[in-house]
Amino acid sequence: MTINLTPYKGLIFDMDGTLIDSMPTHIESWRCTAHFFHFPFDSEWFYSRGGKPSRKIVDDINLLYGLSLNSKLVSEYKQKTFLELGYENARIEATCDILERYKASKKIAVGTGSKRENAVKLLEKNALLDGLDALVTASDVTNHKPHPETFLKACELMQLRPAECVVFEDTELGKQAAHSGGMDCIMVTSAGLEYFPI
Repeated sequence: MTINLTPYKGLIFDMDGTLIDSMPTHIESWRCTAHFFHFPFDSEWFYSRGGKPSRKIVDDINLLYGLSLNSKLVSEYKQKTFLELGYENARIEATCDILERYKASKKIAVGTGSKRENAVKLLEKNALLDGLDALVTASDVTNHKPHPETFLKACELMQLRPAECVVFEDTELGKQAAHSGGMDCIMVTSAGLEYFPI
């Protein structure tokens, strides 16, 4: 499917699972963390939380299973495990090609649920950091996806209105955040890119 990007002045990309195939490493680091802290592990459930900061995911685990895990402690262990696994995180060509093709003619931002330190490392490693007009991470906002703050802040930093931007995402939480912020969304799916206007 060909998607017409002509109407948009700004393109906002999620990172994990959208530009970089890092979700398998995230899932594996959650599996190790679940084993260490003795809580249930369901890979599909964790994948559905893509785009949400680790501390918020721990809060969800506590609610779901009636636990009282220390969200700071567990999320720090998960982040440490993610970095230690050190898997090669391959670029997702469909979206990276779009970013490269349009970075000279449109404003480009990344809006991610990862912490700034991790996001910068992954983007640098995959040669995607240079040329961004804005980078908004979990460290830069108060409200995380599905709240639209991440994408709205990206619009603000690019000095564009939400209606002038389109968001690239791979999770329902991300799509909800885009739509509630007044932005169309293009989803990365197993069948390719799919367009979801507001």
